[in-house]
Amino acid sequence: MDISGSKEHPRTGRILLLGSTGSIGVNTIEVVRHLAGQDGPTFEIVALAGGRRATELRVQAEALGVRDIAIADESRAGELEGLGRLHVGEDAALELVRSVARPGDLVIGAMVGAAGIAPTIAALERGCDVALANKETLVAAGSVVIPTARRNGARIIPIDSEHSAIYQCLRGGRCPEEIERLVLTASGGPFRTWDIERIKAATVEQALDHPTWSMGPKVTIDSASMMNKALELIEAHWLFDLPSSRLEAVVHPQSIVHSFVEFVDGSVFAQLSPPDMKMPIQYALTAPARSTACSPRIDWTSFGDLKFEPVDHDRFPALRTALGVIDAGGSAGAVFNAANEIAVQAFLDGAIGFGQIIETVRRTLEQTTITQIESLEDVFLADSEARERARSLLTPGHAGT
Repeated sequence: MDISGSKEHPRTGRILLLGSTGSIGVNTIEVVRHLAGQDGPTFEIVALAGGRRATELRVQAEALGVRDIAIADESRAGELEGLGRLHVGEDAALELVRSVARPGDLVIGAMVGAAGIAPTIAALERGCDVALANKETLVAAGSVVIPTARRNGARIIPIDSEHSAIYQCLRGGRCPEEIERLVLTASGGPFRTWDIERIKAATVEQALDHPTWSMGPKVTIDSASMMNKALELIEAHWLFDLPSSRLEAVVHPQSIVHSFVEFVDGSVFAQLSPPDMKMPIQYALTAPARSTACSPRIDWTSFGDLKFEPVDHDRFPALRTALGVIDAGGSAGAVFNAANEIAVQAFLDGAIGFGQIIETVRRTLEQTTITQIESLEDVFLADSEARERARSLLTPGHAGT
């Protein structure tokens, strides 16, 4: 179960930041600056990769003195001219990792979606530790990613607050036989108290109005449908090597308790902190050591109680589907993730209703043959076929049927 390897994380080191203009990337830069100012572990950000926000990427590169940059959107590449070595296009982040990464570097995997899979594997192949915020990488390609990390003596350190909580409770060392179950907490999103028909009819604006976290649009929509928690259950399966029967989620609207680990003797460890991503990011950089944080502290007098509620699987069916994906194995994770990415984008584009997101995922799984995954090429083939299937289900003749 211990995928972290035996080495401790260096107190200083180089960082390649993939997804630098998103919320995780921006917070990572803030954490690195904080640590440098606290006479603590120091890190140098040596490479940046972004999607299409060229202006923000240029500001980051100039402020940090970074000369190796990648941008996926070719139409925005001209805005980055003169900064240094530039990689452009769909495979820009992968090329960046291959040209810059050295053994012992830390790669922050904060790209959204399946685009983060290949750069993550390339980093692990080079003996880099990966601090992973891109849950889709393990959902779609866990059977390739985990062996690659082990083979190269590289650590995968989770950044997602829930998996970081479990990682901290376990400290990467307990055997699976001691663990009764892992319980991930979910805020419940904006539709926690809505009835099923109202949820199905929700607008994009309503789905993006998250009560607790500030995230990008794709992750926020996933949170509203609880697909985000479904993806995290699959990610936990790969990170901690546990079957679906020992994985669970509960609704915790305050987002103070990030996960529980229940042991076979009935003891329960939990990790608590305010809903701020800088804490798990900092721990991913410094683990297993801890340094003075730049994130806020808990004010124990500011809330009267901590609420926990069971997940209503009729209103939020994504979690039950995810447990089935774990049991199915093979390419099921890649299909699940790809169909969801297509459906979420269709919802954001106004092409389908909110209720059709999980329905599209479910039908894509039903209509796709699940195959064995033995290589990255197998992952990409399953991903491509699932996207094609999901798109066909969203055509006027199929959508809503």
